Amino acid sequence: MKTNALYLLLGSNLGDRFANMTAYAAGLRTSEVVSLRVADIDSRRGTIHVRAGKGNKARFVMLSPTLLALLRQYYRAVRPQEWLFPGAKPGTHITRGAVHHAIVKARRKARMPESVTLRACRHAFATHLLEAGTDLRIIQLLLGHRSLATTARYTHVSTTRVCAARSPLDTPTGPQ
Repeated sequence: MKTNALYLLLGSNLGDRFANMTAYAAGLRTSEVVSLRVADIDSRRGTIHVRAGKGNKARFVMLSPTLLALLRQYYRAVRPQEWLFPGAKPGTHITRGAVHHAIVKARRKARMPESVTLRACRHAFATHLLEAGTDLRIIQLLLGHRSLATTARYTHVSTTRVCAARSPLDTPTGPQ
């Protein structure tokens, strides 16, 4: 997914826009991003604490400095109390459906294919990390996968990168 296309998906509502941006920047599932609390953002350590991961497993993911700066702007504008992305009813968080509908609306407005979803953003997150040289095991931990095979399905390596790989035969330590 191209970065400029990603910005079209952020939605028009401030909460939707920042929830979608946070999900992409940290590789979060929809259920994980909607249940983030203000206290889950640790700016000192540069981490986001995902308490309600799949299978009720908690994990830490990276907090991008860019995302942190944007979340600070969001915080100043919205002043969320408990939930980072508060819902319409006091004391509740934004719903998964609200996040989904925001992406559908933005996707239609941008005339993008139906395959562009928050899950596709999660796949793009994994692919972009892999193409930047991040170890597959690290990506597995960030995504909260039990199996490395699941993570491998999430990462789609570009043909250019595959063709650029060097054969062991061509390396200085290869067969002589």
